[in-house]
Amino acid sequence: MRMRHRERGREGNTVAKVSISLDAELVVEVMVLAGVGSPQDAVEAVVRDYIARGHRTETRTDFKDRGLREIDAKPQEPQG
Repeated sequence: MRMRHRERGREGNTVAKVSISLDAELVVEVMVLAGVGSPQDAVEAVVRDYIARGHRTETRTDFKDRGLREIDAKPQEPQG
């Protein structure tokens, strides 16, 4: 993997570009599945999907963790 150059991103901020080598069959399969016409778009689609999935998982686990904290914070009745 090697860094290429910096370009302007969608929001106008500077983003670094990275060049990597991938198995061509994998990229073609992603292109077909994602319905995109270029290897660049295929890889970006996979990476964006992976990131979005991670954010969804964080959101779900955060809600669960908050619920558990609320249960733990409630006064418990004496057991015995």
